[in-house]
Amino acid sequence: MADIAGFKCAGIIGGGQMGAGIAQVFATYGIKTILVDINPKQIETAKTTINGSLEKLASKAVISLEQKSAGLSNISYASDLNSLKDCDIVIEAIIESERIKTELFQSLDKIVKPSCILASNTSSIPITRLAAATSRPDKFIGMHFMNPVPLMKLVEIIPGIATSEDTTKQILDLATGLGKETSRSADYPGFVVNRILMPMINEAFNALMEGVATAEDIDKGMKLGTNQPMGPLTLADFVGLDTCYAILKVLHEGMGDPRYAPSPLLAKYVEAGWYGRKTKRGVYKY
Repeated sequence: MADIAGFKCAGIIGGGQMGAGIAQVFATYGIKTILVDINPKQIETAKTTINGSLEKLASKAVISLEQKSAGLSNISYASDLNSLKDCDIVIEAIIESERIKTELFQSLDKIVKPSCILASNTSSIPITRLAAATSRPDKFIGMHFMNPVPLMKLVEIIPGIATSEDTTKQILDLATGLGKETSRSADYPGFVVNRILMPMINEAFNALMEGVATAEDIDKGMKLGTNQPMGPLTLADFVGLDTCYAILKVLHEGMGDPRYAPSPLLAKYVEAGWYGRKTKRGVYKY
């Protein structure tokens, strides 16, 4: 097993797109990885996703055959948090709900060893508040990966007010050791990436709602006019409209600024259960 910045064993909680991607990256770099999800069907989906991704990346020579083999052999799957008791770091990648994340970290805090660092992949919820739910706020940090995790280089690192410099340095070194680039953000709502990205997505929904242009033309204009890989509405479907909505609510409540208020059209899509690619319906049909 590899040892990157002192980390030999990692636990990832959440078998969705983000959690599976994070687990895959840790495993391909030789770290023993335990992926936990309480839903057995989600675990099976994660296995299929990871195996398919490793096969595809190896066939395109994005990763070596050795990394593919490591990715397959270094991951184990579980449904019980107690399986994480010996991990050096545990990262949660579950639903973007402060209440649910807080309850999870309160449970984890009692299970993992005292030296274990707890990290959240939250895209907007204050790290300081999550850390305060534990007895180790000095060993708590935000580690915000970008989707799709195996391909996107950036990891946004967010120390809380009580996070120690030693913890921050360890996590910066870990991310670099996993082949990632890092940016560091203060613990303010939305951090950097989503504080800038989500208002753009929100305004795209407002433009669609007001009939300024079709979804296709809004996306084409932003994609070709600003050299983005995909338009904001396509990106919102990819991220998940429920996630975009949750982030905007955190920004709106945290900043008290009406410019962050979620678009009424976005709210309606979420109310309808149209979350994007994961539900086969969002702005577009899939």
